[in-house]
Amino acid sequence: MPTNNSNLSHVQPISISPDWKVQLSQAVTSIDQLLSCLDLTIEQLSTSQQAAAEFALKVPRPFIQRMQPGNPKDPLLLQVLPVAAEMVPSPDYNQDPLEESKHNPIAGIVHKYANRLLLVISPACAINCRYCFRRHFPYDENRQSKQQWQTALDYIRNDKSINEVIYSGGDPLAANDTFLSWLTSEIADIAHIKRLRIHTRLPVVIPARIDQGFLNWATATRLKPIVVLHINHANEIDDDVAEAIRKLTGAGMQVLNQSVLLRGINDSAVTLADLSERLFDCGVTPYYLHLCDPVAGAQHFDLDETTAKQLYGQLQTLLPGFLVPKLVREIPDRESKTLIS
Repeated sequence: MPTNNSNLSHVQPISISPDWKVQLSQAVTSIDQLLSCLDLTIEQLSTSQQAAAEFALKVPRPFIQRMQPGNPKDPLLLQVLPVAAEMVPSPDYNQDPLEESKHNPIAGIVHKYANRLLLVISPACAINCRYCFRRHFPYDENRQSKQQWQTALDYIRNDKSINEVIYSGGDPLAANDTFLSWLTSEIADIAHIKRLRIHTRLPVVIPARIDQGFLNWATATRLKPIVVLHINHANEIDDDVAEAIRKLTGAGMQVLNQSVLLRGINDSAVTLADLSERLFDCGVTPYYLHLCDPVAGAQHFDLDETTAKQLYGQLQTLLPGFLVPKLVREIPDRESKTLIS
């Protein structure tokens, strides 16, 4: 079981700024540049410039540094590389697989479930995962100025059944700390809100994002902060990621992880068990294992439900119950996620 990516020690160092904003701005956005970093050629992979044009390639350098040069099947690379399979149409996959457009009552809000709602904090992500269920989300229609956010805050104030607010996106931590501090303070002033949940991949792909500025606002109010990371493979967790997680838990935050079951990346009980063990070593609780949402462009990642159940049964034999994430699928118009096994 990997503990610190020591098996990738031969990776050539990539020059990385200590400033997370610089790292974000310097993310690799070219297929050729990404393959050059990894000593790979176009001929070794079924890449697609058309797929990259439809959903841009974007990979931060700290994440690239964890990939294995010369390995066209690296599980981190396959999560972010635009490939020809994305362009194969499938009638069962569409641009809004969770029908979020039906639950977008005002700009910036997705309200699907009772007693909690999601705020689309930022349209930007630090990394563009090819299986992203929001790769076609109308972010331009959900952009908000500080003044416009007052409408969303009024929506929360007026619905006293809501007790939890979820920051999402894009990636909410792509927004600046000044804005996040203001918004969190405003939400904390709403008496019926108890918890703030932050769904983010930034601490994984750019661990420097967990700095003192973030910790200050995230722990400054009466709200109970919960951070939900998104890690699909143990190789994503290097020493820098482990240190970022230590900062989160050390500040008193509960840290959970959700993964997506992806063909060719983590569709192995041993791989998933390694991930759960590594997460727990870092103080993270495995939370959800999602079946891939049927979003157009991601059909090549999907596993059928029967195969997923068989794999999950194998996973249960390898782990104690508290390390087994819940296998779920999100189905439009259901009142909660659907447990598969």
